[in-house]
Amino acid sequence: MNLVDQFQRRITYLRLSVTDRCDLRCTYCMPERQTFLPRAEVLTLEELHRLALGFIGRGVTKLRLTGGEPLVRRDMIELIRALGRKLGDGLDELTLTTNGTRLAEFAEDIAAAGVRRINVSLDTLDRASFARLARRDCLPQVLEGIAAARGAGLKVKLNTVALKGVNADEIPDLIAWAHGQGMDLTLIEVMPLGEVDQDRFDHYLPLDTVRAALERRFTLTASPHRTGGPARYVDVAETGGRLGLIMPLTGNFCDGCNRVRVTATGQLHPCLGGTEQVDLRAALRSADPDAALADALATAMRIKPERHTFAIRGPGEAPALARHMSATGG
Repeated sequence: MNLVDQFQRRITYLRLSVTDRCDLRCTYCMPERQTFLPRAEVLTLEELHRLALGFIGRGVTKLRLTGGEPLVRRDMIELIRALGRKLGDGLDELTLTTNGTRLAEFAEDIAAAGVRRINVSLDTLDRASFARLARRDCLPQVLEGIAAARGAGLKVKLNTVALKGVNADEIPDLIAWAHGQGMDLTLIEVMPLGEVDQDRFDHYLPLDTVRAALERRFTLTASPHRTGGPARYVDVAETGGRLGLIMPLTGNFCDGCNRVRVTATGQLHPCLGGTEQVDLRAALRSADPDAALADALATAMRIKPERHTFAIRGPGEAPALARHMSATGG
């Protein structure tokens, strides 16, 4: 039976986190001294595979592997290969989001498994700014990874978090560079998930403000292009490329939500911005996993909210949700 929530939205898109660990420490995402999950709490690759098959059997046609950084997980390529065998057999698209640091090593294997496009997180092209933002001097490795991915035939889309006082002035040039390389780029508003070492309020940059600034340099025209995610797209006349905008705070996109997220510990979050969750790990490890998983997914559909309640609170206030994006899955 297909997954349909109480608002008659069909769920066809799963974001499956394989790890909460990451080799970067981006300031808007996590603190420098992040405490990661004990490995015993994380689903095994076999459990992740079984869970994915359960979703595919219930009408999920798009699967994105996330983290943390998915490529830091040992034997990750084996999971990608196993899921790639479902392409054309219930699964229309398999993709992943990565920070790019290990792409040079794995790009050929990822493409060989049937993945056709990936998202790479990249917030700046300035090496010093990258090192400050990610707390790691890894921009050369990321750029090498992007080149390797494109060389392997993967279509690359860049994800850029818009940050006031950090990369705001660089956004037009970053767009022009990406489009010049044949890559789309999507801008994302900073999301209030988890405690970090800085105050997100100081760096919150509404994308309607960014778009107004971009329109002083570029001609932007609404595009009908959709990828199944929350981004809305515009075509940029001067570059010939496409720009995505994900605006959870200034442009709510919940009415057409078709996705759920599952953490590396098997917790299903029907809404990124909500506290609702269902324990799929317990279902997988029960005496009757198939029946328990069916019951758990039915519960998830009943409790999926109509919309998120994200808000960037005032200076010094706690984030909207305590869990980090790295734990939830990007």
